Amino acid sequence: MTTHHISTNKLANTRVLIVGGTSGIGFAVARLALEHGASIIVASSQPQKVASAITRLKTYYPDPEYTARIAGTVCDLSDESTLESNILALYAFATDPNTFPAQQGGTTEDKILLDHIVTTAGDALNLRTPTDPTFDVPYIKSTGTVRLVAGLILAKHAPAYVRNAPSSSLTFTSGVNTTRPMPGWTIGAAQGAAVEGMARGLALDLAPIRVNTVSPGAVLTELFGRLGKEGLEAFVEVCKKGTLTGEIGRPEDVAEAYLYLMKDRFVTGALVHSHGGRLLK
Repeated sequence: MTTHHISTNKLANTRVLIVGGTSGIGFAVARLALEHGASIIVASSQPQKVASAITRLKTYYPDPEYTARIAGTVCDLSDESTLESNILALYAFATDPNTFPAQQGGTTEDKILLDHIVTTAGDALNLRTPTDPTFDVPYIKSTGTVRLVAGLILAKHAPAYVRNAPSSSLTFTSGVNTTRPMPGWTIGAAQGAAVEGMARGLALDLAPIRVNTVSPGAVLTELFGRLGKEGLEAFVEVCKKGTLTGEIGRPEDVAEAYLYLMKDRFVTGALVHSHGGRLLK
């Protein structure tokens, strides 16, 4: 007897590109999509991070059923002069039938369209306040390349590489500091608000492809390892006190928001929060 699952099979046989999928929330999204039957492509600007992510994924999911659906590639989004060509190369890899050789099946297609794109990519913000003399035009422009400009270029070429249907989606990432910024977070709030506005506009311009945004709160990822043990412990305690749940976010929990936005064919132009109640604290 065949069992028909209306939820867990929604991503089966789909292709999902996760930009920033080699660590943190993006890596957790990659794991969830893989567990739900998708073929995943993780992308990062650092070759060693791509190699490490693929190794970890294949260690967590050693069965050939999963390893045949794992791929990764390098894509640098930080250089405006090469941004568009890099994104086109990323799309070419992600839609190449040979990216997942075991699935090729003798196809004569020149590309296999993507079903979903998730981007959690973001370089270090290097926060500066507007009273800082170095808070100048070059600095302001540089903070938006990976988060905003790259998102727009991804969207520009999406119609040629993403299935034109409401089953398809693009999901961007902002952050709770967009809505409730802390002192010193002016540039972070500005970039987050730009991303959220961009996604709403793209929901209209790319329809029927759906476009949404996830706004996470503080999430414990590898990014904060540079704080050192004592600094990390202090950071976690501050974050816990700022939530109603008394917890700091975990990537595997926040990743569920991205999974929902991929699976619900009726949601577009939406902003989904995962912040432990920080906006109510």
